[in-house]
Amino acid sequence: MRLLDSRLPLVAAPMAGGPSSIALARAVSAAGAFPFLAGGNLSPQALAADIAAARDLGVAFGVNLFVLPPWEVDESAFAAYARELEEDAARFGIALDPVPHRDDDHVAAKLALLREDPVPVVSFTFSLPPAEAVAALQAVGTTVLVSVTDPEEAGAAADLGVDGLVVQGPSAGGHSATHDPSRTLAPIRTEELVRQVRASVDLPLLGAGGVDGPVAVRQILAAGAEGAVTGTMLLRTDEAGTSPTHRAALADPSFRETVLTRAFTGRTARSLRNTFTDAHHASAPTGYPQVHHLTRELRRAAGVAGNPQHLHLWAGTGWRSAPEGSAADVIVRLAKGI
Repeated sequence: MRLLDSRLPLVAAPMAGGPSSIALARAVSAAGAFPFLAGGNLSPQALAADIAAARDLGVAFGVNLFVLPPWEVDESAFAAYARELEEDAARFGIALDPVPHRDDDHVAAKLALLREDPVPVVSFTFSLPPAEAVAALQAVGTTVLVSVTDPEEAGAAADLGVDGLVVQGPSAGGHSATHDPSRTLAPIRTEELVRQVRASVDLPLLGAGGVDGPVAVRQILAAGAEGAVTGTMLLRTDEAGTSPTHRAALADPSFRETVLTRAFTGRTARSLRNTFTDAHHASAPTGYPQVHHLTRELRRAAGVAGNPQHLHLWAGTGWRSAPEGSAADVIVRLAKGI
């Protein structure tokens, strides 16, 4: 690959909240793929520790950061949503804080860390980073990527002078990278989205979303991407830090589909459909991280209790193909025919 230093044109997606472990980075890099650390929702201190551990692997790796757009949640809608969730919270013996809390995920401190202790690659998601942040990272030798979900976002990112783009289709599991959190995502296959972005900007591309087997990888590469990004396919592997409740749900045949919903965090994300999404999808306000903070303790309690019906079960559309076993075996399987 020209954009990333790996033997295979495959990338392990950054999956915040635990799945993207150091053990997973070790396994996928040994198999020839490029690993990412998930810097979102981590303290700067925890990110620094992960970077130090990744350096010990002796391979190139990337760090993904959240850039939160300046979105103010509708306070009346937020208060109504907090009241709506009271019964769910009571089920786990907790009370929710009805006051919306906003933060920037410590992005300034994380950027300072990455300037002082550079890593090979930094990617940004949810919004555009400041132009000065892009230039500062590039000045210390870091390749800078931005996640985009349509040609317009791609053009805006290209104007910042970034080195490449992660083109994320709506089939991807977890949070959408869309820069407009209120936007409703239209269905489109990742390879088609890659073609659209390829026609609009002259930058190296990675394609993410729906990478559930070697055919999907070949289609994304044929559309003009230099690499395919996989996340859901790694969630059940031995090395992933996926929670036991999430793992079990991914293998449970009673879960039959995924949905795009703001119910858990106030930002569109693809999850297995469960009781929580059925009950709250229609009423959840747009507002990340405010809704994320509101529901965090409820979701944490559900996970500890082994209750998948009230947990964010991030999964892409190809979750049925996600195997148990070694992450290295997943990479080998995805690389067939390329």
